[in-house]
Amino acid sequence: MRVDLDIIQSWVHPDSRVLDLGCGDGSLLEMLTVNKQIYGLGLELDPFNITQSIERGLNVIEQDLDQGLTNFQTHSFDTVIMTQTLQAVRFPHLILDEMLRIGKECIIGFPNFGHWRARLHLSSKGKMPVSKFMPYTWYDTPNIHFCTVKDFEELCRKKNIDIVHRAVVDQNNENSAAANRWPNLFCATAIYHVTR
Repeated sequence: MRVDLDIIQSWVHPDSRVLDLGCGDGSLLEMLTVNKQIYGLGLELDPFNITQSIERGLNVIEQDLDQGLTNFQTHSFDTVIMTQTLQAVRFPHLILDEMLRIGKECIIGFPNFGHWRARLHLSSKGKMPVSKFMPYTWYDTPNIHFCTVKDFEELCRKKNIDIVHRAVVDQNNENSAAANRWPNLFCATAIYHVTR
């Protein structure tokens, strides 16, 4: 089990309404439905992932996040989640605003591109890294915004977004002391619980 999913689950209230943006194959929504008895809805663009989610018995809508979320009313969900998708949308700052409009609380998880291995690879090899952590080459990656922990926290300050919780996971999928002390350097995945 991915540690980030356990962390996200701990921040979701039982019997709440949850919208999962870029829900993938629906594994997080399914886990929350079983363990927290949530009412869940997923948005996904990939047809294969939509099929996987439906086969899990989940409610999923095919929707491109870059086209906006105007089809959802303000505060229509208790929690809006977006994990491993923030870096792949065209305008992350706008989607964050929409998430906070739709949900009372939001949970965002993303890869930290400031991780020391990415920095070392770039400085020593002179090219973008390809690894288990970042398995795509620069020309076929879905990641179009390379965000760090510092970048995200600065965006939250500029937008007056309150960070309720922050959790960091290192490259070994653990919540290590080094990642907690120096998150911008040792955190592979950052997870934020935010509100206004």
